[in-house]
Amino acid sequence: MTRERTRAYTRLMRTLEDVGPAKLLSSEQARIRFTADSLLFCADVAHDVAARRAYADVTELCEHLVTSGRWTVQSAERLQDDVWACGPGLPAPQAIAA
Repeated sequence: MTRERTRAYTRLMRTLEDVGPAKLLSSEQARIRFTADSLLFCADVAHDVAARRAYADVTELCEHLVTSGRWTVQSAERLQDDVWACGPGLPAPQAIAA
């Protein structure tokens, strides 16, 4: 685990605290936390199917938040970026294929 991943996780948890139940249902917060935890403890996202599925779930959640008008595109993208930053990342060629 790197300092950058720890910072991303802390930033994400702060975001969830700040928006709270006013903008996210408790089940939505739980999905985001689950994904952040999965990525934080993931050593190799290219080979961790569960972590990739969890991230895909958050991506779908963010799309829903935007299409329903509950979140702006920018806020949803920032959330996705913070969730992804909790993980080990992918080398460039694998990132394109994922």
